[in-house]
Amino acid sequence: MEKIEVKSPYDGKVVGTIEKDTEETLQEKLNRVKEGALRIKKISSYERGEILIEASKTIKEREREFAETISLEVGKTIHESLAEVRRCVETIKLSGEEAKRIKGEQVLFDAAPTGKGKIGFYKRVPIGVVAAITPFNFPLNLVAHKIGPALAAGCSVILKPATKTPLSAIKLQEVLISLGIPKEAFEIVIGPGDEIGEKLVESYIPRMITFTGSKEVGERISKKAGMKRFVAELGSNSACIIFPDADIERAAKKIKIGGYALAGQVCISVQRVYVHESIFERFLFRFVEEVKKIKTGDPLKEDTDMGPMISSSAVDKILAWIDETVKEGAEVVLQGERKGNILDPWIIKNAPHESKLIQQEAFAPVVVVNPFKDTREVINWVNNTPYGLQAGIFTNDIKKAFTLAEEIDTGGVLINEIPTFRVDLMPYGGVKGSGMGREGPYFAIREMTEEKLVVVDIT
Repeated sequence: MEKIEVKSPYDGKVVGTIEKDTEETLQEKLNRVKEGALRIKKISSYERGEILIEASKTIKEREREFAETISLEVGKTIHESLAEVRRCVETIKLSGEEAKRIKGEQVLFDAAPTGKGKIGFYKRVPIGVVAAITPFNFPLNLVAHKIGPALAAGCSVILKPATKTPLSAIKLQEVLISLGIPKEAFEIVIGPGDEIGEKLVESYIPRMITFTGSKEVGERISKKAGMKRFVAELGSNSACIIFPDADIERAAKKIKIGGYALAGQVCISVQRVYVHESIFERFLFRFVEEVKKIKTGDPLKEDTDMGPMISSSAVDKILAWIDETVKEGAEVVLQGERKGNILDPWIIKNAPHESKLIQQEAFAPVVVVNPFKDTREVINWVNNTPYGLQAGIFTNDIKKAFTLAEEIDTGGVLINEIPTFRVDLMPYGGVKGSGMGREGPYFAIREMTEEKLVVVDIT
């Protein structure tokens, strides 16, 4: 069987070797996971919950091991990787707790003219086999957000992690199976999306697909999947709005984190900042001073703030976008130096509204800062792009904050906070090109189960 080498994006060293699946091995795993669906739904909710809670404890005990694996395969700093492991612990624990709260309710049949003499209820039952497809940037916690709820709901799951970053997902699989999840109920397939991924979504065996990745790939999946439930988180170009009454210093510090965490390779990374013209220069000065403090380098070193991008081609792409945007009239405020796959932070101002850095998802350490004059203008600018995942507003005017929360067209609006903020229990997802459905264990379980009605005639 062909082998795939997993290489560090920082120095190119091989950090793991795994077997690449073929169409034949994919079908074998699909057949097994179909049988696994029958096995796991017979395990009680209590037992499923306890396995997941015990798994969260095991991951916590091994957090440094998991974190180093993430840093090696993704290029995250060790601090970012430790934070991801701790979030995974919480996601798996929350999933275990939710396994014990999956319930339906009574249906009042006698509220209908022909319902007299009948009683009934509905319960929630597992949808069956879930196919999960995850990206490179959060190879443990985004996997946990799909695997944890699926197993909690009593579904089996077949996972296709990003080919560049499968190692931490394999470790998670090992933990869960060692604690009692049937091995047939959690399979992993490895291979490129245009080979293995497409065959996976076209298969009749999965009843649901849960996908995190690009808008373009999400659209292809939706066309190929056929009659399956589809939950998709498809990225964004998240915006922040800063009004004159905001705490500029606080906003600058938060946006620095939101714009450059994981070298900007986060779906809810701050990409666009709209600042009222009366405070534009003052904010920009503070922001530049904050961003200049970011230290790039070896992700395993404790004093590194930002590691590499995932690949050389990703760096090439964003530099081409920057060059194009500058030619369209934007100005470079802070120019980032390239060192291999490391790209130091960039700040761009006055980018045209139709430029790629405004309209598309950059997924890179680049933040655009543009001035605005009035509230209606900035609402239109925030809304008039293909995406709508999360947005941030910085203001102390509560009326203005709630007005914008209503009018901004995103899945989440955060007031005096960056759109990069996420806790793992919240409903997370977007609108428009940012996807459909919601993640967070409670909300994901709702997607992964169906109502089953039971009616009794007592006349």
